[in-house]
Parts: sequence; C-alpha cells; structure tokens
Amino acid sequence: MSVDSATWPSPADAQRGRARWPASGKSPLLIRVVDGLAALTAASLPWSTTAPSILVGLWLLAVTPTIDWRDYGRQLARPAFALPFGFLLLALAGTLWSDGLWADRLHAVKPVAKLVLIPALLHHFSRSERGLWVCLAFLGSCALLAVYSWIVLLDPAWKITATASAGVPVKNYIDQSQEFTLCAFALALPALTFWRSGRIAMASLCLALIVLFATNMVFVASARTALVCIPLLLALFAWKSLKPRGALILLAGAVIVSALAWTTSSYLRQRITDIAVEYRHGHEDISRASTAQRLTYWRKALHAFTEAPLIGHGTGSIRRQFERAATSGSRLDAEIVSNPHNQTLNVAMQWGLLGVVLLYAMWIAHLRLFTGEGLAAWIGLVTVVQNMASSLLNSHLFDFHEGWMYLLGVGVAGGMVLKAKNGSQP
Repeated sequence: MSVDSATWPSPADAQRGRARWPASGKSPLLIRVVDGLAALTAASLPWSTTAPSILVGLWLLAVTPTIDWRDYGRQLARPAFALPFGFLLLALAGTLWSDGLWADRLHAVKPVAKLVLIPALLHHFSRSERGLWVCLAFLGSCALLAVYSWIVLLDPAWKITATASAGVPVKNYIDQSQEFTLCAFALALPALTFWRSGRIAMASLCLALIVLFATNMVFVASARTALVCIPLLLALFAWKSLKPRGALILLAGAVIVSALAWTTSSYLRQRITDIAVEYRHGHEDISRASTAQRLTYWRKALHAFTEAPLIGHGTGSIRRQFERAATSGSRLDAEIVSNPHNQTLNVAMQWGLLGVVLLYAMWIAHLRLFTGEGLAAWIGLVTVVQNMASSLLNSHLFDFHEGWMYLLGVGVAGGMVLKAKNGSQP
C-alpha cells in the first residue's frame, strides 16, 4: 500500500485543482471556507455536540453555491450516493404506518436525515484538494483529548462537563473509545509505510500516537464495544497490508500486548469480568445491567420484528413496542426504551426486512468505495467496518457521535478516493 494520498499535494497539483473550480464559476475563497468548516466540524466533534451541529449548518450554507448540480445528479446513479436518499425516503414513508406518537416519528427521522450529507461530502471532496485537512483535524483533536483524559484521571477537577466516568473530560467513555480506536487504526497504515520507506521519525510519531490512544483505552476508559472492534480491525489490517509472515508477527504481538494489558490493568480486567456480573444480577440491580439489558432489548425487538417482518411497525415506533412488551416481572422487564442497542434490530423494528436490506446495501456500497489502495481508502474502510461491528452492540449509525464519525469518514475519505480515481483516468 502507498500513502501517496497522505502527503500534501504538489504546487502543480494544487494549481490544477484551483483551476477547475473557477472554470465552473466557483470562488476559490469560498471553497477554502467550505474545506475549513469541514475541518472545524471534525475537530469539534470529540468535544461537543452543539458546535458540530452549528458548523454543519454553516457548511451546508457555504457548500450549496459550489455544487455542480449536473455532475451531482449524475453521481446519484451510484449506490453510495443514492442509498442514503433511499433510506430517508423509507423513514419518511414509515411515518404513515407508524403506531408511535407523532413526536416520536419525527424525532426518528432525524438520525436518518443526516445520512443524505454523505453524497454532498463525497461530491465536494472528490473535487477538493483539502480532504486531508479534515482527517488531520480529527486526529489532532482526538490526540489532545487523549492527553487531557490522563490529566482528568489524575485530577477530576479539570473535567469540562460532569461525566459519569473517571478520565472522560466530555461526553462519555463510549464516544471516547470509538474515536481513539478509529484514530489508532487509521494511523496503522502510515506507520507501516513510513517504516518500510525508512522514514523512521514519521513512523515513530505514528506509533507514539497509536500507543497514546491504546494505553488510554487500557488504563483510563474503554468501551467494551470498542474492544469487540479491535480484533476485527487487526485482522483487516493484516489481510490488507501484511504478508503471511508479517500477519503472524502481528498476531503474536497482539497476544503479548493483550496479556500485558490484562495483567497490568485492573480497570480492564474489571470491564471484562463485569459482563458475567451484569448478566447474572441485571434483573435485581438495573444500575449494573448493561449485559442483561441488551439481551432483554434484543429479545423484545426480535418479537416485535416477527409481528411485522416486511415493513415493520413504522418510523418512531420502537418506544411503543417496548411499552407493549413491558411486564411487571422486574425493573428490567418493565423498562421502556426507544433504542434496542443494535442497529439491525433498530431498523428491523421500524421498517422490517425492507429497511434491513437497505441498511446493508448502503454499508456494502460504502465498503466498495474503499476496496483500493492508499491512505484514504484505508481510513474509509476502517470507518465503515468499525461502524458495522460496533452496531452489533449499539445503534451507532443513528447515534449522534458515532453517526457523525461515519458521515465524515465515509464522505471525506470517499471523496478523496473518487478524486484519486478520476485523476488516474485519461
């Protein structure tokens, strides 16, 4: 693999990129504003929910005049562009047969509606020279958060918001772990490539950042969802980037590091062993019922799906289905939620098999964007695979933070991949 796409464009390349925009009447200054807003959105995501929302609104206002609508219309023939719109149309149609409250129906449309930003991001960054800005902005922001997380662990008074976990300055440990996992694996390819090319200083910098993210998850705060993703992403890296001998070395190293982490981190051991405790005692103590909660949610969600397998119960109907399934057996059995903590079941309850087919078609279409070589393809691949894997235990495509990680990762990296493909065509 090559990290050619990870380097800054040459002056000649940049000049060619700038020349294309004015040819269609687009202001180079406005394009830089659009790129800058996207980078600021990525940088703010680890720290805030309000700031990314505002910045995305500004990005939409700025990007709209720059869109080549004829080219954008042609791109909608591609599944990666079209399927997010298909998903939104299904969500809107699902409000008509939903048995949920109208407030719940409209609220459930919002996480689907944001998916239609993916085509806009793909279109813009297939023409922009600054997609790497966005990736570096997110990486730098996450690195700063990782350092700050250690400070907060040592002195909780430095927390920015009142979070429930030690060592988590803002938001929650699930979001933080997903960010650090994505960054660590995104850096794996450039670390390897720099090492192979003899650029030891750059390889060492990448490895230092990987260690920063990994040690934070081992000793400070980690989500078990992220721990589930790590072996899968390791296998993906070995398959894409290593020969058999290198893959065996990586496997041996992973085993050794895992053993060291297990023996040195009492926090990590507790996170793992708590799974059995939560399963056994979840019905008596709902404050420690994460594992039992998920199993209960999944059982009820599957039952609701079997009642309406083809088109589901409609948009925003999940809470209503849990109300119907609530019993007085225990606090857990009586719990009413609007999220089954599984992306497939979330979709299946609302839109049945039709929605599930559309969900997986979109994931597959986005995976196919990133089957090639290069840093952008690797970042996009990690983003999609991580989202698919973590969505086994959460509804991460629809969650705010992880959903935006997916949008930015697929949209920006996908645009960079499309730009590279277009540039290689005669």
